[in-house]
Amino acid sequence: MKKIFKLLFALAIAMANVQDICAENYPYRSDVLWVTVPNNGNWLYKTGEKATVEIGFYKYGMPREAVVEYEIGPDMRPAEEKGTVTLKNGKAVINLGTMKHPGFKDCVLKTEVDGKTYTHHVKVGFSPEQLKPFTKNPADFDEFWAKNIDDVQNLPLKFTKEKVEKYSTDEFDCYLIKLRVDKQGHHVYAYLTMPKKAGKYPVVLCPPGAGIKTIKEPMKRTYYVKNGFIRMEMEIHGLNPEISTEDFADMSKAFNSTNNAYLENGLDNRDNYYMKHVYQACVRCIDYLTSLDEWDGKNVIVQGGSQGGALAIITAGLDKRVTQCVANHPALSDMAGYLGDKCGGYPHFNRSNQMLTPDKVKTMQYYDVVNFARRVKAETYITWGYNDNVCPPTTSYIVYNLISAPKEALITPINEHWTSDDTEYGQMLWIKKRLK
Repeated sequence: MKKIFKLLFALAIAMANVQDICAENYPYRSDVLWVTVPNNGNWLYKTGEKATVEIGFYKYGMPREAVVEYEIGPDMRPAEEKGTVTLKNGKAVINLGTMKHPGFKDCVLKTEVDGKTYTHHVKVGFSPEQLKPFTKNPADFDEFWAKNIDDVQNLPLKFTKEKVEKYSTDEFDCYLIKLRVDKQGHHVYAYLTMPKKAGKYPVVLCPPGAGIKTIKEPMKRTYYVKNGFIRMEMEIHGLNPEISTEDFADMSKAFNSTNNAYLENGLDNRDNYYMKHVYQACVRCIDYLTSLDEWDGKNVIVQGGSQGGALAIITAGLDKRVTQCVANHPALSDMAGYLGDKCGGYPHFNRSNQMLTPDKVKTMQYYDVVNFARRVKAETYITWGYNDNVCPPTTSYIVYNLISAPKEALITPINEHWTSDDTEYGQMLWIKKRLK
């Protein structure tokens, strides 16, 4: 039975890896390959500078003759120009023009080859280091959050801690933590991995990406604990990761999981917004981690991607104990940007009816990453790609531009909404080199 379980587990991991690869720009075992090469090697231009991109299309590694339709427009905005080019020996050049104001242009490509339609896109930036947010900074922002954080930190630290044998090894122990967040009774679950060897260790909090979900892969990044970190991987909805698949599906439906609707819940009022207890929970997790006898008393790291990247920056902005912040393509950034006639951030409220009303936009100001980025004091490392249509490069640049603390960026232009295993492992190494 144990051999069968191990075989099934290995198969599940393999399938998950294949799915991850298939989400990338160049799909696993695909017959076709798009190649896009802007005439500036870093895909960046000054405003007023003209850009071109050479496109290539290959099937079975061989260049193909085809007609390619293209649409060009600002990042996440309607196309302003359409046309076609004919591939000669698999290649053609498209003139992207320029931009008068800082931002990104997106060139969307489509062609039909052997009766099948293929699409791709490429984004280039124009003076993105000058991008600024549409979202305003409320005068009482600090007062609002100081009160909300005090409200939870004045509560006794209440939690349960249960060892999870199936995830524990000879090198480390894994525990399931259930942590109360606030006096309303919200709580979150987390897997805590700790080295078995006695000692004092830095702590890492990893908030989750968006979705009605719980913790799926607690063993995926065990290189943190193997390199001497205590790591806490949390969820935000109070969903026990040990429940059955059937029970989890029933509970997920209760959240109205369509389009991650929890991000719209209570947005009319800053005191009732769903994400308030989530932000409080992140700080409460730091309270728990810094209460551990095994904490080294110095290093507190937050790390995550997408919504998790947003929550990492938010926690760093709220909690001065955070010493390092690592974020991939942060969501929840300049969410009302569409009202400024430019790109806005995930969850792209412009796509939902009545989500950019004055009351809701006012609430967004208290929850938008840009206003936490202004307050980050921890050394920060952010990664993003240009071809990302989930958390677009426009908003990642805006967040990065606002951070005044020591910072570093790893920009991977070809990336859509993903990071490689090498990039994520490199983030751990970046953290390790900067421990106090």
